Amino acid sequence: MKVEVKCSVSNCSFWGQGNNCEAPSIMVEVDRHSEYDSEMASELGIQTEHQDTAQVSAETCCRTFKPKK
Repeated sequence: MKVEVKCSVSNCSFWGQGNNCEAPSIMVEVDRHSEYDSEMASELGIQTEHQDTAQVSAETCCRTFKPKK
């Protein structure tokens, strides 16, 4: 089954026509952990394989975002 991921952040390198995310995988994090870059966090020994809960979508953020160059 193909899952469609929508995204309106057009300056992301994974953004595609029709507001479709074209990333090979998606990482969504709760906002309270968003100050850590997940790559940098793992290099620093900060666990990135944790589980959290959110009550509303506004408490989450996409960690997959990569700005277009």
